[in-house]
Amino acid sequence: MVEKIIPFEGIGDVKFKRNKRSRAISISIRPIKGIIVNFPFFLPFSEAIRIVELRKNWIQKNLPRIKIIENKITQFNETSEFKTRSRVLNIAGHTGPKFTADLTENTINLRYPLDYNVTSPNIQKLIRTSIQWALKAEAKEYLPNRIRTISANHNLKFNKLFLKNNKTNWGSCSAINNINLNIHLVRLPDYLIDYVIIHELCHTVEKNHGPKFWEFMQKFIPNPKELSKELKSYSTQIY
Repeated sequence: MVEKIIPFEGIGDVKFKRNKRSRAISISIRPIKGIIVNFPFFLPFSEAIRIVELRKNWIQKNLPRIKIIENKITQFNETSEFKTRSRVLNIAGHTGPKFTADLTENTINLRYPLDYNVTSPNIQKLIRTSIQWALKAEAKEYLPNRIRTISANHNLKFNKLFLKNNKTNWGSCSAINNINLNIHLVRLPDYLIDYVIIHELCHTVEKNHGPKFWEFMQKFIPNPKELSKELKSYSTQIY
């Protein structure tokens, strides 16, 4: 893949990407990532540029909508408050030439070069990537042992566990009793983590959300529907 950024009057920078998988020119506008043009290797840059000029009105019409989304996206900086069940985020500038990330027992330490502004798109991308890495690491530390403990205590057997970075759900159970747990669970209170785990383990017995499922859950949790409502106040999205 070959990339080139070209500024256009009225719409700003446009990123062009030669892509061997592309069969035609496509234009997308994405929050943070901006305007992206994918086009096949056999087409010259001049043709991709011509198409952008032709679609300028469409791009200008949609840019404000993308800006609204971008304004809702978290801009991380030194004062940002973010925590997992056992760690807090610590962002700071440093004199080194590279962005660094490491975990301690209690912190997620991110350091960016002072030559950059912390709000620059590149630094923000590195911060988000590092947070995902930290969430995955902590999920691996905590969730496998926790689900094995709950499974043994309640005699609810499952097949395999997978940890996912899901955007829409906290967990799921497959037809063959494989369980998926969202790495973002480690941002929740422990009792809600347990609720999600028990919820999915109960699906190894009751596959739908009918009355029998909730009756079955009450054997292990006295107020499952109340916890289900509470869980909806949290989002898998952190940006």
